[in-house]
Amino acid sequence: MIEAAIVEWGGLLIRWAHIITGIAWIGASFYFMHLDAAIRATPDMPAGQGGEAWEVHGGGFYQVRKFLVAPEFLPDHLIWHKWQAYTTWITGFFLLVWIYYLSADLYLIDPAVMAMSPWVAAGLGMAGLAAGWLIYDQLCKSGLGANDTHLSIACFVLVVVAAYGFQSVFSGRGALIHTGAFMATIMSANVFFVIIPNQKVVVADLIAGRAPDPALGEQAKQRSAHNNYLTLPVLFLMLSGHYPLTFSTPYAFVIVALVLIAGALIRVYFNHRNAGKGELWWTWAVAAVCLAAAAAISLSSTPLGRQALAIAPKIDGGVPVQTAAAPDEIADIVAGRCSMCHARLTSYPRVGMAPNGILLDTPEAVARHAESIYLHSVLTTAMPPNNVSGMTLAERRQIAAWFEGRNGERAE
Repeated sequence: MIEAAIVEWGGLLIRWAHIITGIAWIGASFYFMHLDAAIRATPDMPAGQGGEAWEVHGGGFYQVRKFLVAPEFLPDHLIWHKWQAYTTWITGFFLLVWIYYLSADLYLIDPAVMAMSPWVAAGLGMAGLAAGWLIYDQLCKSGLGANDTHLSIACFVLVVVAAYGFQSVFSGRGALIHTGAFMATIMSANVFFVIIPNQKVVVADLIAGRAPDPALGEQAKQRSAHNNYLTLPVLFLMLSGHYPLTFSTPYAFVIVALVLIAGALIRVYFNHRNAGKGELWWTWAVAAVCLAAAAAISLSSTPLGRQALAIAPKIDGGVPVQTAAAPDEIADIVAGRCSMCHARLTSYPRVGMAPNGILLDTPEAVARHAESIYLHSVLTTAMPPNNVSGMTLAERRQIAAWFEGRNGERAE
């Protein structure tokens, strides 16, 4: 009981801290991208060296000035924006360990994809995150770094290839969460290894009376822009673990590609709008098409799919009927395959309470959650997780027939 409480509360508190720090980081990132776009030339600053923006909020007016090269002096109360990024990554990594590495057999390892020990799975996951940053950093430092368009295409390909690679070794849920962590690691490392160090060099030069190198600011701004465009796709992938249609398809890496495009286009719209360059409404249309395509892929390409689980038609020329199982039979199947977690007293290690409070230990409870059972065990086969309890195709067919039969009765 104590261990179950620790698992439950530990996950809650780490997730809470991760969300809080993530909000702080994303909010700061969006705000400063907004400021960059909103800066306008001002007569008292030489052309090309900076500008200012006026804002109103909370009953007051704010005059924000930006120096593109360097100010003549620095105040003692200079504020550094870095801890939001660091603590978001740290809490996110702890959450990854807490949920996916300590319960790897439940959430990360799918024997149907690749059988491995929890230690090997965790090692592969962490190695993938580290490799992602190293490859990305070298791409930025290569000749591609001089051309934002070419570099963006290369980074897009890198993320999609990473998604495919994770999908080739982990469960669908584990693959998408690691793809999100892959991008989040790049974003945090940009702050830790490039943006803040470059700013510290600029500050040191100012204090010493030297003219700062403008290239340092340009490099930091490029990495900051990458972070801005990656933010929305990362958030989508962090949420994807709660929605099995996103990860229960062999084309999950294509969904990642479509979400990358949609998320980037949404940021393009706001960045152009804030810069006073007009409102690019077409970006919303293309983003909507990308997300609709992602949804269509998820619906049409689940591992078993509607065709594989389709209920056989009535006897016609010798074709047998797929008879629907009785409610009690379905309750027995669900109890045998799902109640180790979805019961008042769980029996699976590290699952102290029924996930989302859903109990499936009585026929009435099974009937009440029929649609969710159909979605998770038939359409997507996301449950049981990694099929740890060995639900068979025949049992999934029985659930499909039962669910379709219930719907048919209601329609009549």
